[in-house]
Amino acid sequence: MKVRDIELAPGISLGGDNALVFVAGPCVIESYEHVFLMAEKLKEIFTKKNIPLVFKSSFDKANRSSMAGYRGPGIDEGIKILLEVKKKFDLPILTDVHKIEEIEKVNEVADIIQIPAFLCRQTDLVIEAAKTGKPINIKKGQFMAPWNMSEIINKARSVKNDNIIITERGTTFGYNNLVVDFRSFPIIRATGFPIIFDATHSLQLPGGLGNATGGMSEYIPHLVRSAVACGVDGIFIEVHDNPRKALCDGPNMLSLEKLENLLDQVKKIESITDWR
Repeated sequence: MKVRDIELAPGISLGGDNALVFVAGPCVIESYEHVFLMAEKLKEIFTKKNIPLVFKSSFDKANRSSMAGYRGPGIDEGIKILLEVKKKFDLPILTDVHKIEEIEKVNEVADIIQIPAFLCRQTDLVIEAAKTGKPINIKKGQFMAPWNMSEIINKARSVKNDNIIITERGTTFGYNNLVVDFRSFPIIRATGFPIIFDATHSLQLPGGLGNATGGMSEYIPHLVRSAVACGVDGIFIEVHDNPRKALCDGPNMLSLEKLENLLDQVKKIESITDWR
């Protein structure tokens, strides 16, 4: 199924006949120093592998399991940091919004505005984000069937924005568990819009640690390889230099030291598939 060609930033397009794009970065902004370290390392690795990179990090994680969970620096400080990352490393930026009031400030720095999975059915939020004209990455809710995402797409298109991306991030499978239905990739691509696979959030165990989210990061390479072979336009993957000490979602983030090997595998798989 041929899907739309969406320009994410100068020189980087998603969908169509374009090569796989990666969205990568730490789950949340932990500090100036850490986010700059991660941006530098990721830029170096993806440039060496000749793979398009969009840098991702959140200024606020608004859906933590516990009040004690680290949320991030907040929108004002977070946007300032992401803008400096964008300028210093010449990287396109993706970050998420949780409420309409955040869209104007996020639009100043983000090349792609993301709608979190839990909020994908929030009509006003989707429409206001789409009004920016920017590419909008809408995460499929854990509670959504893939064929129902066409109605979410229609909400964004109602304001004349066709730069819509859908991200698969797993479906609720009992308590504290998610499962990936690989049928969702061709089903969602049949809408004519590109699909990204979120390999890290698909391996969350929501609330699995009682007062925090658990995860099974050891399976990230398995799901990434499978998704690329099955047919996706991009991979979303949260990466950290020391996941055990991460302030958010450490159990389901990929360790930076494992990234290059995975990218080599992905390139080999992509080179022998013809699903496009």
